[in-house]
Amino acid sequence: MSGPKRHRRVALFAVPIVAAIFLTVPAGAAATLTVAQAISSQSGTGTVTGYVVGEPTATNTVRTSGFTGDTALALADSRTETATSRMLYVQITSSYRSSFGLLSNPGRVGTTITVTGTLTAYFSHPGLRSPTAMTAGGTTPTTPPTTPPPTGGTDAYYAAAAGKTGENLKTALHGIISSGVTKLSYDGVWNALKVTDQDPANSANVKLFYSGISRSKSLNGGDSGDWNREHVWAQSHGDFGTSAGPGTDLHHLRPEDVAVNGARGNKDFDNGGTAVSGAPGNYTDSNSWEPRAAVKGDVARMIFYMAVRYEGGDSYPDLEVDDATSSGTAPRMGRVSALLAWNAADPPDAAERNRNQLIYANYQHNRNPFIDHPEWAASIFG
Repeated sequence: MSGPKRHRRVALFAVPIVAAIFLTVPAGAAATLTVAQAISSQSGTGTVTGYVVGEPTATNTVRTSGFTGDTALALADSRTETATSRMLYVQITSSYRSSFGLLSNPGRVGTTITVTGTLTAYFSHPGLRSPTAMTAGGTTPTTPPTTPPPTGGTDAYYAAAAGKTGENLKTALHGIISSGVTKLSYDGVWNALKVTDQDPANSANVKLFYSGISRSKSLNGGDSGDWNREHVWAQSHGDFGTSAGPGTDLHHLRPEDVAVNGARGNKDFDNGGTAVSGAPGNYTDSNSWEPRAAVKGDVARMIFYMAVRYEGGDSYPDLEVDDATSSGTAPRMGRVSALLAWNAADPPDAAERNRNQLIYANYQHNRNPFIDHPEWAASIFG
């Protein structure tokens, strides 16, 4: 590995806080959830509309014909869904079995129903139990987009930056991504990450950022084996803490294993070091961290976003990138030469673009411009 180096790291550990429900949890007249949203929000009471796709008989098994009972059904956002990871298991209590049990009513398969109950595991699978209302029909709400609009679709959002370069571009982008922003609480970050970083292969899990491991959403906390909230722009580089603002900005917060998060600490980013235990493809030395190849560009674009979003207003520090790995507690992160190379070598993929869109549409209502336009990084920071 190469690159000028290094000083001893100072570990920065995320402080575990009991999760607060941040996603929409309807009660009474609150908005109806899609099945995907109900799977991601397994707490409290919810009203869900979906297609009946079968009878769950085990954690990963749903019977679609030859039904054996009237005590459970599986809902999905598509009537042709076959992946159990995208199904919600619904308990049918005695009051509703004659009308909704599939042994008695096999014709329910393929139809929509709306059910209100407790969002909690059933058959050790994301579920809804103890229903208080079940009705036939209902319009399935629009599922959050799995891919964002194409880059051209964001032209209106970036209109004020059109034709600008360098410092003028940076100033214009700061104004755009700082306007109309919804700030999350640090508690709210827990549940938001369960949606923005959901493992596409297993909706019950999140994908850990540096290690690439899939881990249960319920294992969020501060104990060994848990995942916590990794600040890609280290909190100590500007001392902004975890109050609403840079400390809770989803555009640079990612789920990561507690031990791996602690190993990264508050190190700058650069090439070089020794392999990191528990995070294949990552390397570290006394003062820098090299992420695995699949997320190097993601890291770069998060750092560039933070340096544009936070310019000293709102009582926050003026964050800047530099070409060093020895900034300490100054509001600076490096090494910009490595970050620019990573941005070019690892362009945004569908998962990164989708995450950007989810944050914009469902949470903060601002975008990371370097995901939509990675070429702007060289114009501003090159």
